[in-house]
Amino acid sequence: MPATLAATSAAPDTLDAEMQQVDAVVRQRLKSDVALIDQISHYIIGAGGKRIRPRLVLMFAAALGYTGADRFELAAIIEFIHTATLLHDDVVDESSLRRGQQTANALFGNAASVLVGDFLYSRAFQMMVDGNRMRVLAVLADATNVIAEGEVLQLMNMHDPDLAVDDYLRVIRYKTAKLFEASARLGAVLAGAKPSVEEACADYGRSLGTAFQLVDDLLDYEGHTQAMGKNVGDDLREGKPTLPLLVAMARGTPTERDLIRHAIEHGETERLPDIIEVVRRTGALDLTREAARAEAAKAQASLALLPETPARVALLELCLRSVDRSS
Repeated sequence: MPATLAATSAAPDTLDAEMQQVDAVVRQRLKSDVALIDQISHYIIGAGGKRIRPRLVLMFAAALGYTGADRFELAAIIEFIHTATLLHDDVVDESSLRRGQQTANALFGNAASVLVGDFLYSRAFQMMVDGNRMRVLAVLADATNVIAEGEVLQLMNMHDPDLAVDDYLRVIRYKTAKLFEASARLGAVLAGAKPSVEEACADYGRSLGTAFQLVDDLLDYEGHTQAMGKNVGDDLREGKPTLPLLVAMARGTPTERDLIRHAIEHGETERLPDIIEVVRRTGALDLTREAARAEAAKAQASLALLPETPARVALLELCLRSVDRSS
């Protein structure tokens, strides 16, 4: 885990111990009699990652005083849903590198990756049913449906240099922020929080998820492959019109605008260094980072209804760490 996100709790030892229990649930629930499912599932889960979404379940449960063991099961469900989306994303995006190693589709093929993603989705819903909480099932059924809509919206927006910023943000809120929102909300659901508190928790997750994706998008033009664990310029290669490119086109010269437009339309990265220079010169990266900070500030403000606890402090800190990162 990158150092910038490692300390996400005022009591890191406690959260790390809780995440170890989540990992134990993940390993136990991943078991399948089908060898390829076992192989790919463990490969993906074993690749690590920031695990912010399951951590949000635990952190909000702690912030609201809930200590039931079923929070570990719910955090594992969130991780399964997220991992399923990654498997499907990498196939759609034809990605070859994630978290510093080859993607599952690069190693095992597209068909196997899609089908194992389906397995993880269905296993997550089996676990939801076992939990016998209709509210949990309703929240996650809604979230997975919205995420799927976001995936389709993003596909429709590919190679469109005229995409409106509002439409770009809509994809972020559907595709990425929705699972952050659900994770935070479910911590409140477990704690039996009143509706106003539950909504505040959901607001936090939605804003944090939006900020997180904005930073991911700017790192595609600011980061380094080794630090990010993925290839720089992947978004451009896939024809994704992200905020740094949209801002650079709006602020750049006609020649620069044509350069970026052509690259988005054709998914070309041959002139990536030139495009990165335009993105930097026009201040598009700074504006994107500021947009992420504004979302993080919204997330922090959403915590006003929560009691003063170490978990609340950790949630406040997480906003800053998620924005001021380089990977």
